[in-house]
Amino acid sequence: MMSAEPKNIPSCYSPGYAKAQALDPEIAANYIAHTQIGDPDADAVIEEMASLDGGTAARLFRLGLNTEDPAEREHILRDAPSALRNFLRKLDTPPDWVDASAYMPGIRMFHRNSRLVLGAFVGGVLIEGFSTNISKSFLVTGRLREYGVRRLKQNNRHMIELFMPGGMERSGDGWKLSIRVRLVHAQIRYLLNKSVEWDTEELGVPISAAHMGFSAAAFSARLLKHLKSLGAEFNEEERKSFMKVWRHSGFLMGVPETILFRDEQEALRLFDVGRMCEPASELEAIAMANSLISSAPLVIGITDPLARRDLAGYVYRVSRALIGNTLADELKYPANKTFGVLEWFRLQSRYSQTMNRLFPKRNRNDSFSQFTSLLEASAFDAAGISYRLPDDLYAEESQQW
Repeated sequence: MMSAEPKNIPSCYSPGYAKAQALDPEIAANYIAHTQIGDPDADAVIEEMASLDGGTAARLFRLGLNTEDPAEREHILRDAPSALRNFLRKLDTPPDWVDASAYMPGIRMFHRNSRLVLGAFVGGVLIEGFSTNISKSFLVTGRLREYGVRRLKQNNRHMIELFMPGGMERSGDGWKLSIRVRLVHAQIRYLLNKSVEWDTEELGVPISAAHMGFSAAAFSARLLKHLKSLGAEFNEEERKSFMKVWRHSGFLMGVPETILFRDEQEALRLFDVGRMCEPASELEAIAMANSLISSAPLVIGITDPLARRDLAGYVYRVSRALIGNTLADELKYPANKTFGVLEWFRLQSRYSQTMNRLFPKRNRNDSFSQFTSLLEASAFDAAGISYRLPDDLYAEESQQW
């Protein structure tokens, strides 16, 4: 952890930083310092490969990430940019704390509660993760509705692959998708830094290490909290294992160890202090949150306007109950009462589990069943993992990636 007082604090963080210092001055200073840090290793790769066309870059990424033997990879990529070769060499040696043998309890817990995980993820931590200024980095690109659907599917699929047996091994799709997320972020950071759309003195580095550390904490520890609220059951071993999977993924996604949580308690503390450092949610976070929720019906193929409105309204109610009225009001959620919402959700969950055991072939079409089926709708992509990156800051100018 960086304990020194941060210098040249981005102006948008000054008010929140002053408040956060009263809560935990060391974590607050560390968070602000990381708003000025990107991902040096991944950024070097993108910078050095900027002159290559998208197809060539994607081919090199695919070869590098799918060739596990270091000697074979060095031969195949002998003419590739040195930054890419150095990047891949570092990935060959994981930190000492990585222990894939400890992941099975967390994997079992994930699959046992998989339908509830979706509610906690989409209605809770995904909204919380994008409530920070990281939303500004993504919304600049445009295509709000299409982006919401695609982002929701990509985030859901990434999480599923993390918790597949072997998913976090070098050959696993969870491992590869974590690296892909890292490269996409580095590419967007590169494009924003070249544009006039980003003010570093005001906002810090786009998709900063602070935001990535915050997101990793939200997607792990806050997800466990929301899962409990929705009625999930898990023991202490499963809890710790779940956090270890996310810590490993956070490291692969480029979160430096100076702001990467070590356990659940540390992650929750980082989340609380980081949220206090962040400015109040502005237009970009508001648009992102509402886009994600309104995209939920489209992910599972609901296009009828009335049916879409009903399911989105259900997701809004559950989400407000999870994230709290303060953040929900900041994000301009519809005004809904939260009393009894989570109790009703837990009752529906127990009822659904019982009926599925008694009548496994039944077909339900209520809001609970639709909402909790989102994870399944995002699980499979016949095209496999794409290693293409956006080649233009604006979505309408970029080739498909």
